Amino acid sequence: MNNYIYEVPDQTLDNDRLMLNETLFHNANGYIGIRGCYEEGYDPGYKTIRGTYINGLYDYADMPQAEKLYGLCDKKQTMLNVADTQGMVFTAGGERFSMFEGSVLESVRSLNMGGGFSKRHVIWKSPGGNRFELNIRRMASFEIPNLFLMEYKVKSLDFCGEIFFSSEHFGDTHNFCDPMDPRVAGESQEHLVPIEAVQRDNISYLYTATAASGLKICSAVTEQLFTEQNGALQKEGSISVRIEKEGHRFYRTLHTKIAASEELTVYKYSVFTDSLRCEDPFGEAERLITELIGKDPAQLYAAQKNYLTACWERSALTIEGDDELDMALKYNTYQLLQSAGRDEHSNVAAKGLSGEGYEGHYFWDTEMYMQPFFTMTNPEISKNLISYRYSTLDKARENARLLGHKKGALYPWRTIEGSECSGYFPSGTAQYHIDGDIAYSVVAYYLATNDYEFVAKKGAEIVFETARLWMDVGNYDGDRFVINCVTGPDEYTCLVNNNYYTNVTAKYNLDWAVKFYYMLVEKGDLDTIAKISLTGREVKEFAKASEKMFLPYDKERGINPQDDSFLSKKEWDFAGTPVSDYPLLLHYHPLYIYRYQVCKQADTVLAHFIYEDAQDEETIRKSFAFYEMVTTHDSSLSTCIYSIVAARLKQVEKAYKYFGDSAKLDLFDLHHNTKDGIHTANMGGNYMAVVYGFGGLRIKEDGLHLDPVIPTCWKAFRFKLCYRGRELSVEVVNRENKAEVSVSLLEGESLELFLGNEKIRIS
Repeated sequence: MNNYIYEVPDQTLDNDRLMLNETLFHNANGYIGIRGCYEEGYDPGYKTIRGTYINGLYDYADMPQAEKLYGLCDKKQTMLNVADTQGMVFTAGGERFSMFEGSVLESVRSLNMGGGFSKRHVIWKSPGGNRFELNIRRMASFEIPNLFLMEYKVKSLDFCGEIFFSSEHFGDTHNFCDPMDPRVAGESQEHLVPIEAVQRDNISYLYTATAASGLKICSAVTEQLFTEQNGALQKEGSISVRIEKEGHRFYRTLHTKIAASEELTVYKYSVFTDSLRCEDPFGEAERLITELIGKDPAQLYAAQKNYLTACWERSALTIEGDDELDMALKYNTYQLLQSAGRDEHSNVAAKGLSGEGYEGHYFWDTEMYMQPFFTMTNPEISKNLISYRYSTLDKARENARLLGHKKGALYPWRTIEGSECSGYFPSGTAQYHIDGDIAYSVVAYYLATNDYEFVAKKGAEIVFETARLWMDVGNYDGDRFVINCVTGPDEYTCLVNNNYYTNVTAKYNLDWAVKFYYMLVEKGDLDTIAKISLTGREVKEFAKASEKMFLPYDKERGINPQDDSFLSKKEWDFAGTPVSDYPLLLHYHPLYIYRYQVCKQADTVLAHFIYEDAQDEETIRKSFAFYEMVTTHDSSLSTCIYSIVAARLKQVEKAYKYFGDSAKLDLFDLHHNTKDGIHTANMGGNYMAVVYGFGGLRIKEDGLHLDPVIPTCWKAFRFKLCYRGRELSVEVVNRENKAEVSVSLLEGESLELFLGNEKIRIS
């Protein structure tokens, strides 16, 4: 799988590039994430975000409000930087390996997405003239999510003598903060409280508690030294180990000798556990690391490769004719696999597990941008993501009561444990559309899998309670059901009446609450209905509100206005706005922006993608043309959606332009902030731009729809789908700038699907 390896030279010591590589080469598996920092660290004066994270683990932090109004958040959750176990310092002949000293003769960093590991390859000449080859491999195991494995291989090219490997295990870590950047924490706070530091059977344990949330974390570390003999690794016996304990830190030094041309390998095992997932994190860490020490590392690598081979078999997405873009798509797909939580305690953070941007919070990004990838390639993960929302449903009910709603559930705008973390409510808590987004994800999962049992146990309750919320937040204005004082996806337009996206997603939510209700009644599954005391009268009110839902429409322009007031606002002077003033949110007061016809991101255009059957094609076409002129795409969630809708309208080259800008966002650091972490929602949007955009995929009640187009510069593109127990392969080939489509059924029973407007059967 050579085309699954991303590789770059690594000889520049530019600080911005170093921090970017920390993100690009991080290791994660949905549970733990470790940034790709140099094991030996940087020179003093260099900035770094040296972090290790556990998905769903949090502490509380104060969030003071300037004016203490009722219901405003004064406390938030934040993802924690837990124990640092990636430290390893190599010393030979009294000279410490450093990229900043001596001569770096060769240096390459790579990410092997087929094998599931990152690698540093360095040939170093020490200040004293000794030469060494270092190959450092790092892996966050998908099969054993608690495990971070580091392989540190040193080959002496011309040195004979004593060498030392100093392995570090630090528990007194801190989160990164930048008071000048609203996308990361603005203050430093002590979140971790040491409980115990224990050395036992050559294993170091650091047991730690969170300062406010009452959670506990244990990290366990051990090392083993091997030499290569007759082509096989043999455990090295002639070593001495010195252990130093300093507060909540362990330094373990392995001392041995090396000959010229000899190669030595240190395997460093790090295990992480937490009290969200087990009652005794210390005992669980002890059990896991004891088992792991007895395993051959080759078995661990093989298990990682087998896991990823199966994943790529289901989710492979290839572009023929643009190698750079093809690599970007593979990278983005791999990051989604690394980022997604696999249990009800976790979800997908805005930066995955690659950094501390947005403090590890979960947003609507999961349901509308990332979950579609998993729904169509790995439905079990999609079900887990919905299960997380179900596990926080009671918190959503509490949030609704806090905001004055007597019934229903209102999911928080940003959260980890289920409570609201949005400090600026006009563009946060007011985005009530998150309820409709989560309901949409339940419906999308059901339509793609036909998993009625999951709907009956969990999904329907989410859809019912979010539907109840719309009945309370909305009201009748004459013969129209309206929803006032909310914020849509566009965060440059806040607290408006009848945001089109919000109203159409509420309508869809209400429709499916009715459908699920009658589905459960018909099958006699009444437990959920009884549990929440849902009545037939309520359901009839759902249906009526949906029927009467007001969807703004401007006859003169033939478009859907973003909200009641959008078209009456002043037009933004785009021609007079310097490039340096983007993104606007960093250069203009929010109130100033709110008074103009300017969009940060796709809003009504997003609605035309997700709910395309709500309007005719001419309205969608005219709306798209209008919003193109007023959208800055200051959000990474935007251009991928414009690409999808452009493809839907057969504006293929325009779709390609939007897509190319989006797909390469992180690998080429187009927004100059990837150092804070990857843009996971944009990565999910890239998948949708190919599969839902150029592939024309839609999953509707009447079945699976495909209507492909292809950019002129591509020779072909291919993707796979999981649909109701079947596995499908789709190939779109460029034949004289027209899309020639073939669909193959790889597994499962025959089925009918729509190709363009034609219904076909494949078997």
